[in-house]
Amino acid sequence: MSKYPVESEELRVGLAPVPRRDPVSPARKNSPEFVLTECPKSGESLNHVFLRLSAELAARDAEILSLMIYGSLAARAEIEGAMQAMLGETRWPVTFVEGASCDGSPLAGVQAFALSGRMIQRVMLGHRIVGSVYEDAGARHCLLGGLGPTSLALLPSAQVQQMFGNLEWALDQAGFELADIVRTWFYNDDILAWYPEFNRVRTAHYAGVKWRTGSLPASTGIGARNADGAALTVAAWAVRPIDGRAGAREIGSPLQCPAPAYGSAFSRAMEIDSGGWRRLTVSGTASIFPGGNTAWVGNAKKQVDLTMEVIGAILQSRGMDFSAVTRATAYYRHPLFKPYFETWLAARELRAMPVVHTHSVVCRDDLLFEIELDACAASG
Repeated sequence: MSKYPVESEELRVGLAPVPRRDPVSPARKNSPEFVLTECPKSGESLNHVFLRLSAELAARDAEILSLMIYGSLAARAEIEGAMQAMLGETRWPVTFVEGASCDGSPLAGVQAFALSGRMIQRVMLGHRIVGSVYEDAGARHCLLGGLGPTSLALLPSAQVQQMFGNLEWALDQAGFELADIVRTWFYNDDILAWYPEFNRVRTAHYAGVKWRTGSLPASTGIGARNADGAALTVAAWAVRPIDGRAGAREIGSPLQCPAPAYGSAFSRAMEIDSGGWRRLTVSGTASIFPGGNTAWVGNAKKQVDLTMEVIGAILQSRGMDFSAVTRATAYYRHPLFKPYFETWLAARELRAMPVVHTHSVVCRDDLLFEIELDACAASG
C-alpha cells in the first residue's frame, strides 16, 4: 500500500513552503479548499479509514491543511499509528480530542481540511506544526489546530489565558492577528465544572479586540479531553482579505438570539466570501429558545428536531440548503440519542451528509444534542 506523499520539509521557525504539483482538472473538484470526512465502517481496521482518506487526497492531488480526530484517548497510539502508516509523517496541525464514538469503535471519525493545487505554508511553534496558511484569489487563510496552554499546573482560567497567548503567538508567526479570526473550536475538559469561568476569561480577552469583521468569531464549545491533559485545546480559522471584494461577515440566526445575549462570546455563524466561493461556518448549535433558555428539556428527539430547524433557517437565509453541507460534527450526550438524528436525516434523504457522530458533553447539562457544520456555494 502506498503512503500519501510528503513533498518537502518545513523549517522549524515561522513559515515554510510546501510545493504543490500542477493543479488537477477543474472537472474533478469544486472549490480548491474542501473537507474530507471519514468514519469507520463496521468491522474495518483503523488503517482502512486513513487509507480511504489517503486515496481521496491522492485523487484530488490535495494536501491536508488541518486534521480533526475524534476518538478514544486510550486508543491514541493506535489511531496515530494508523494515520502515519497510511498518510506518512504528520506535517499538518492535528486537533485530537476524545469525541468518543457512539458504537464502541476507538475512532468516531476524522475531518481533513484540504487544499488542491496551491502553495501551503506551515506554521510552527518550537518543533511542532500548529498551522497552515494558503491564499485564494481574495484572501490569505490560516488554519490552526491542537493549541493549548504551556503549563498544566495552572488553574483552568489561567490555562485559558495562556492558550490565547500561544494562539496569538502562532498567528503572529503566520502574519495574522487575533482580530483576523472568524472561527474557533474550543474543547474543554470537564466543561460543565468551569464553563462560566471559561466564558468570563474569553469575554475579557476579546473585549479589547477590534475584529476585522466587526463581529465575534463563530465558535464551538464542547466538553472533550485532550491528549496533553490540559484544561482545553483550540483550533481556529483566520482570514485576512487581499482583495477588496473578499471578506467575512457575521450571519445571524433567524430563530435564536445572539449568543452574547446570554453571556457567550461568539457569533451564530460566519460567512467567508473569497476566491469565488461563499463558505458558511455555523457555530455549535443546540435546542435553545429565542430568549436563550434550553428548549425541550429531557426530550432528545425534540431537541434534535428544533436544532435542525434552527440550522435549516440559517442555511436558507444564505440561499443554501442541507445539500450544500461540506462538514458536520454531531455531539450526543448519550449514544442512544444518535438514532433520533439518523431518523431525521433519513426522512429528508440526507444519509450521505458528511457527519461525524460523537458521544460528548455539551456546555449545558440539559442540552442533549449539538451540531456544528459548514456549507459552501459559489459566490453570486
